[in-house]
Amino acid sequence: MSEETIRLGRERRYLVLLGVICLALIGGALYMQIVLGEAPCPLCILQRYALLLIALFAFIGAAMRTRRSITVFEVLVVICAIAGAGVAGHHVYTQFYPAVSCGIDVLQPIVDDLPLAKIFPLGFQVDGFCSTPYPPILGLSLAQWALVAFVLVVILVPLLTSRNRKALR
Repeated sequence: MSEETIRLGRERRYLVLLGVICLALIGGALYMQIVLGEAPCPLCILQRYALLLIALFAFIGAAMRTRRSITVFEVLVVICAIAGAGVAGHHVYTQFYPAVSCGIDVLQPIVDDLPLAKIFPLGFQVDGFCSTPYPPILGLSLAQWALVAFVLVVILVPLLTSRNRKALR
């Protein structure tokens, strides 16, 4: 087994782990929605989409065999994480300044018309307001935790990839 195969195997494992973590975060959000009664706002649903796309691209990337194809999916993961960070950042801002709430009336029809809202309405339909303050978890709101998660993906995926690939040279 070549050194490159071993190194790419490590990247594949990172991608699988990332995909599993993203699915677990969505599962946690569903738990909070269903069991704890915390209604998701339009920005929450958009963050779920970003997590789902990150997981999907991470799993597909882990199934690829060449360095170039893995890189393509790692780039897609980072792009989705940047989009998720933008949505989560706006959500954090909205929670600090509730007067600029996204408003369920403005974004609800757009988000509720996305495909997964029709297929899996419980997990992907809007039911709340972005400015609703829910109890913090370890001192941070859900939007702040989501922002941390997305920023970590944006930083760690390129960092781990470049460190892994430098070892191949």
